[in-house]
Amino acid sequence: MKKNLLPIEAVAAKLNLTDDLYERRTPVSAKLSLELLKQSPRGDRRGKLILVTATSPTASGEGKTVTSIGLVQGLEKIGRTAIITSREPSLGPVFGMKGGAAGGGSSQIEPAEKINLHFHGDFHAITSAHSLLSALIDSHLFHGNELDLDPDAVTWPRAVDMNDRALRNIVVSVTAPDKRQRDGSNRAASFLITAASEIMAILSLASGRDDLRRRIARIVIGQNRKGEPVTAADLRATGPMLALLSEAILPNLAQTTEGTPAMVHCGPFANIAHGTSSVISHEIGLRLADYVVNETGFASDLGFEKYMDLVMPTSGIKPSVAVLVTTVQSLRNQGEGDLERGFAHLEKHIAIVRGFHLPVVVAINRFPNDTFAELETLHQFCEDHGASFALSEAFAKGGEGAVDLANKIVEVIDANPDVEPTTTYAPGDSAIDKITKVARSVYGADGIELSEGARQNLARFERWGFGHLPVCIAKTQYSLSDDPKRMGAPTGWTLHVTDVALSAGAGFLVVIAGSMMLMPGLPKVSRALDIDVDEDGEIIGMS
Repeated sequence: MKKNLLPIEAVAAKLNLTDDLYERRTPVSAKLSLELLKQSPRGDRRGKLILVTATSPTASGEGKTVTSIGLVQGLEKIGRTAIITSREPSLGPVFGMKGGAAGGGSSQIEPAEKINLHFHGDFHAITSAHSLLSALIDSHLFHGNELDLDPDAVTWPRAVDMNDRALRNIVVSVTAPDKRQRDGSNRAASFLITAASEIMAILSLASGRDDLRRRIARIVIGQNRKGEPVTAADLRATGPMLALLSEAILPNLAQTTEGTPAMVHCGPFANIAHGTSSVISHEIGLRLADYVVNETGFASDLGFEKYMDLVMPTSGIKPSVAVLVTTVQSLRNQGEGDLERGFAHLEKHIAIVRGFHLPVVVAINRFPNDTFAELETLHQFCEDHGASFALSEAFAKGGEGAVDLANKIVEVIDANPDVEPTTTYAPGDSAIDKITKVARSVYGADGIELSEGARQNLARFERWGFGHLPVCIAKTQYSLSDDPKRMGAPTGWTLHVTDVALSAGAGFLVVIAGSMMLMPGLPKVSRALDIDVDEDGEIIGMS
């Protein structure tokens, strides 16, 4: 553990938190009380929400988390009360290809190693609640199937917080000890990674414990043999699942490398889920600070779009500005080796943000190998397109390296006091219209095409009364299209919808586009091989 971290009491003092509003878990971290949803140490003052998004990343990422952390440190350096709301990392990327997700260099959320591994047990609680529901389903089938569940129509998978391709397709056996076949014996099933669990989405969207209870109760786990939906409430699973999540719903208070307050809570992926930290942490943050920096997952076509079309209508929390992180290497990659050819990709992401009637500031995350000429070319492009921009050197210089960005953000917010963000589609639009509008307005597609299976599933969900729900489109993060190898700002293509799933508890339809894996696999050489523990018990090799 880092020796220069502030005691958590000192971090809490920056937010005027009294002892009864947080519970110390380690010397440098705590859980926040939900009483903060009812009262505010700063009265009725509400802060400004800053959404951080990016252009499409390379496999190693473009430093969006580092930039977000640097920004909140930069805001504190210019005398503003600020807090970052960040997602909790999944063990999948930590041990997979991408590595830890707590930032890096001089801009990390600390204690980084603990945050990357089992932080306060939240992911374990979510996995356990998900697994309990899985176990109750098979137990119900084994003990007589009173609800007449159709074993072939059970849609609730299992979950584990690790990349493990061997678990993508499994067979569940519920054979009795005397070898008699039970309802559901040897049925096909699957695992998904915990970040893709509906429980993760539910926890991050819930406004409090009562809302969490309602959402868990309405989870649809499959259908009976009459074709009617069966819910978690039908299995009497709501109470025990809520018990497992009772502590996990509390946001975690931590700090950045420079002692700036940080909330770390929930961790849905943005390519296969909605990709942002919890609504509760956003709401509490806006009651505690002048500015709340919230990172949305991957690029503006993914986490950002889902915040605007899913999270904002659900929570009522409207952002004041968006930060669009980009890098020379990202744009060169999108230009297939040519930086200036990649500018069309940046232009499209700027247009996506502006399409929601939100001001945008381009944050150019500087890498050591970036040349002066490359950065100047990028600066000139932003000027020519009327986009506010600032260079960020948060990795190397911490908050000091993000002061220009912080000043630019404050300037843009002050110049746009009456922002009224919009959504891509109206609540009353049909599901097909919602998917089509996102595909055309955000991704740049000509239209959509649904597989026969996707059409059948959608028709069933509409028959059950869920056709009005917003859509959460699961697609690749590496391209604006549904093809990870299609670079730039492609046009003249069709979004291929291969499946539609129902997340009734979370409150959206999951629309799967292209080839999407809900359970990733480890690469040939994984980051796990670099992680160890030194002789003092300190975890090494994670950043």
